[in-house]
Parts: sequence; structure tokens; C-alpha cells
Amino acid sequence: MSAQPLTQTVAGPLLEARDLVCGYGGVAAVRGLNLKVNPGEIVGLLGANGAGKTTTLLALCGELAPISGDVSFLGSTNRMSLAQRSRQGLALVTEERSVFMGLTTAENLRLGRGDPERALEIFPLLREHLQRRAGLLSGGQQQILTLARALASQPRILLADELSLGLAPIIVQQLFEAIRRAVDEQGVGVVLVEQHVRSALQVADRIYILQRGRCVLEGTAAEMRGRLDEIEAMYLAGPVEAHK
Repeated sequence: MSAQPLTQTVAGPLLEARDLVCGYGGVAAVRGLNLKVNPGEIVGLLGANGAGKTTTLLALCGELAPISGDVSFLGSTNRMSLAQRSRQGLALVTEERSVFMGLTTAENLRLGRGDPERALEIFPLLREHLQRRAGLLSGGQQQILTLARALASQPRILLADELSLGLAPIIVQQLFEAIRRAVDEQGVGVVLVEQHVRSALQVADRIYILQRGRCVLEGTAAEMRGRLDEIEAMYLAGPVEAHK
């Protein structure tokens, strides 16, 4: 089963934040953020714990209303919920693996928005676990199942929060390779929230680096690889705020 390229039907940024201020209870955790995601690219959103990465992701997906500024989703600045954006082509993979532990792998795939067979084409290794309860899979297999279900829906935009957290490098490589294929072959736009700088720089096209709720560096991944020492020094500076 082949996916239809999305770049033919989407003009301009798929997702864009303009002067975004967001936080909790009226208190800003992220301030003045300008960010855009074009079709067919991976945008890395990096920063230490407390930098504002997950807060930003929640605002981008519709789970968190901006305090000020706006988020444009597929050209519209209308405020939509995550459910509404999901129906229009947004897929979210959270830090917590979104699997139903008491259901089998096959049942989990059937509950997704996409064709289960498409998910198995993306990650063939899931075939041998179809009748196994998801709760008995390893953490890496659960994350593969989560991403397979998301990519099988053929999203226009994928938001992924800390995919690599706690996983072996070989699993992380498989996850990133699947995302890269979706980007290159289908024109998906991706926001990849990562704490591990070096991993993100290997897969992303462009990078935004947050520190204490503000974007302090942005550029291509190639440019950022030349500033690796500077970036890692920012991580060592430590967080000031409680939000990641």
C-alpha cells in the first residue's frame, strides 16, 4: 500500500507559531516563540528539562490555549482542539507510550486511525507480536507500536515528544528512520521534541533551541552541528522553570 504525497496539496507552512506565549494558569512558560514546520521536513525542538518544550508541543497540538499570539494549523488560525486537529491530519506521540496494555498488538492497531496493514509495512517486526498483549511488549516495542499506529494514519503533521526516552540506541534508530521515510516519501511535517542533542541533529532538518521558555538559537541542523559545544553549554546552565 503506497501513501499519496502530501506536498501536492499543502502550500506554505503546515504549522506555524507566531509570537506564541503559553503556559499554565495565566503564567507564561514559553514567551514570544516563532516557529514553522514546512511539508517534508523534521523540525527539532531542543532544550534541557524546564526549557518549555512540552508546553510548546501542547500549544501546537491544541491541548493548551495560547495566552497570546497564535498557532496556524494548515493555514487556519482558528483555535481547534486536539481531536479536531487529529481529524484533519495531526498525529501526536506523547512521552507516555499510548498503547492499551490489556489489548493485543493487533487490537491496538485496529483502534488507530490508519490501516493496520500499513502499520505493519512500516514496522514489519510487529507481525510476530500481533497476538501478544501490549503490556507484555518491551518499552521499545510499545513505542514502535505507538509510532506505527500514528504513521499508519498518514498524517500531515506529526508531533513527537521524547521518542528516545529510555530506549536502546538501535530502537531509537528504527523510530527515526521510519519518521525520515514518512517525511521524504509522503511530505509529512514533523516536530521532534528531544533532549538528546546529538540524536536530534542527525535526523532533523532545522532546529529550534529553547532555554527558559525562549528560543535562543535556530537554524539548519548542519549549522547547529557546528555549534554543538555552545548548545551543550546551554544544557549545563540548568532550568529555571518547572515546565519541560
